[in-house]
Parts: sequence; structure tokens; C-alpha cells
Amino acid sequence: MLVDYHVHVLAHGEYNYNLQWVNQYIDTAYQKGIREIGFSEHDEYTNQIAFDLFKKMQTTRRHDINLKLGIEMDYTPGKEEIIKDIIAQREYDYVIGSVHYINGWGFDHPDFKAGFDHQDIDKIYGQYTGILMQMVQSGCFDVVGHIDLIKIWGYRPRQKPSLYYFEPVLRAIKKYGLAVEINSAGLRKPVSELYPAAEIVSRMFDYSIPITFGSDAHHPGQIGEGLEEAYHSAWQAGYRYMVRFERREKIITAIEY
Repeated sequence: MLVDYHVHVLAHGEYNYNLQWVNQYIDTAYQKGIREIGFSEHDEYTNQIAFDLFKKMQTTRRHDINLKLGIEMDYTPGKEEIIKDIIAQREYDYVIGSVHYINGWGFDHPDFKAGFDHQDIDKIYGQYTGILMQMVQSGCFDVVGHIDLIKIWGYRPRQKPSLYYFEPVLRAIKKYGLAVEINSAGLRKPVSELYPAAEIVSRMFDYSIPITFGSDAHHPGQIGEGLEEAYHSAWQAGYRYMVRFERREKIITAIEY
């Protein structure tokens, strides 16, 4: 069962949440063989979601595709109670936790890429994975989003391999029972690689960490993009099952690949 659990109808607020626009996502998903879509807007745009429309579309099931309601929460240390309050406002099927900022630096935004130029890349990886660790331990989330996003521009640590920094995070993910998404958006970025990298997916399998999949689509044309590569990465690592979500409960589902 092909799923895409990381889809943004509103992108970064530039699109409207209406029937015609949402249907474009669903129609593209149908053409690509996707049977379940998780719409997970960025938390700062939830006030633009037409929740009544979404509920109606869940019932009508265009192309017989399942629709799930998720949210992608940007994690900032110290704001856990605010995050929990936002999540409690709706009955979400799952909550993705993501890290896009290091001490206020939006490292994945093109306008702030130069921030890498005069810093120790190993220190940056350490800071990033330290925030990831706090996010995992916060108890707020169900899914870790694009876990190694820090590599977006192609910068790699020099003193230690990447897995050295992510290993403690993976152990925490296992302990706290989260899933990790295999996110294909990295294929569209300068790094030209899935999030996470193959060696991290392999170690996730060693820890029996559950997985799901997402394209991180911000436009109908991007839905499902790169998911074939994402499923292949999971299969190569040994995965034969993924998880779907219903009211924040995991549903174990066979990977048909």
C-alpha cells in the first residue's frame, strides 16, 4: 500500500485550501498509485486549513483514497507546552516533529545557507542532533521528519561519520516509540539524497524502528515524487512493514514493493 504522509496543501502559506486545489493533490496521487495521503501542514498555517472541507473529503473518498490529518510541528527547545496546546486543538492522526532551526538560524532556508561557511560543521551536526534528541524525548511527537535535514546543502561532518551523531538519537527514538519517515524531498535538494541516508535507514532497521514515507510535497506535482526510491531504500535495509496512523495509534502495514 503506497502512502504519502508528508503533504502540504498550503505549502508555506501561498496557496488556498479549497476543493479544486486539494483535488489536484488527490488526482496526482491516484495517478501514481498512492492509496493513502497524509495532509500535514506546517503548524504556523493551521489557521488556514478548511477542516470542515477536509472532513467532507475524508467521507467522500475521491478515487477511494484514504485521507489522514497530520501536522508538522517545528520543534524548538523550551516550547513543549505551546506545542502540546497546538496539537490538542484538533484530533490529528499523527504529529511529525521536525527541526529547522539551530538557535534561531534557519539552516535549511536558501537565504541563510551562508551560515555554514564560517562554522565548524561537526559542531553544527552536534547541535542539530542535540535538538533532535530533545525533540524525541519531549513526548510530543509520533514521527521524526526528515531526520538528517542538516545535510540539505551537501555539508558533511569531517571529524566523525554522520552516523556517529545520529546513533544516540536513533536509540532514543527506539526507547520512546517514535517512527521515522523516509522523506524523498532530499532528492530535489542540492544534497540529492533521501532523508535519511542509507546507512541511517540500515541502522534504524537494526533497532526495529518503525517507518513511514513522505514526499514533503508543497505542490500537487510533487506528491509521490521520489517515493519509489524511498520504498527501495527501506526494502534494501530489510524493512517489510511500515506504519500508518489512526488517531495517533500505529497501524502495522505490509510494504508492497
